[in-house]
Amino acid sequence: MVQSVSMLPQTPVDSPTFSPLYRQIKDLILQALDNGEWRPGEAIPSEIELAARFHVSQGTVRKAIDEMAADNLLVRRQGKGTYVASHNDPRAFFRFLRLTPLAGGIEPSKSVPLECWRAKAGTEAVRVLGLKMGEPIIIVRRLLEFAEKPVVVDEIYLPGDVFPGLTLDVLKESTGSLYSMFETKFGVRMIRAEERLRAVAADRVSAELLNVPEGSPLLSVERISFTYGDRPVEWRRGLYSTAEHCYLNELS
Repeated sequence: MVQSVSMLPQTPVDSPTFSPLYRQIKDLILQALDNGEWRPGEAIPSEIELAARFHVSQGTVRKAIDEMAADNLLVRRQGKGTYVASHNDPRAFFRFLRLTPLAGGIEPSKSVPLECWRAKAGTEAVRVLGLKMGEPIIIVRRLLEFAEKPVVVDEIYLPGDVFPGLTLDVLKESTGSLYSMFETKFGVRMIRAEERLRAVAADRVSAELLNVPEGSPLLSVERISFTYGDRPVEWRRGLYSTAEHCYLNELS
């Protein structure tokens, strides 16, 4: 059961750790989501019900939900209520995939798994994923195709205990996005990501996989994806061919 606000320790307003009441409510809702109380795609209780549960005003709850909707954690549906955001929603597909054709428009993609194997976490995986040295990890290599042309080659590192049973066959059987499969099959929802981009030249292996000449310019995209509680659960290193595509980021 989620702890009520009245039971939380009181922090002086002038304290550097002070958190507004609606942020405390947001944290409690996030805790409930992390605990699986409401699953992706399911409706959460109404604002009135949540206000009664947490012993706060409906306006405070509404402000917390507004912020979570802005963070793509919840989705408001007119006349239906508020739902937990899901990677199965087609509208969420391009939130984490920023590649778009130079000619414009939307182009469907296809994930083509190449390899999936288990290993032990080394120095970099320990640092990025917060693991202990030698803990089990899963490494996935896959192509992302647009219009049947390879555009991205990804190498993805995952904590082994978070994705038990993930194999190459499981990846090949999946018809949706990787994040949709992670959410549906393993109960792991990616809620935010950090990326670093730089320009590199294609080596022999990546050139063959992406069907470009060796030495061609590629975009290197390193991503760390986080689930609830700001826990890193995916480290991805991708090489993007930008001959016919660009990386699009909207700023506001």
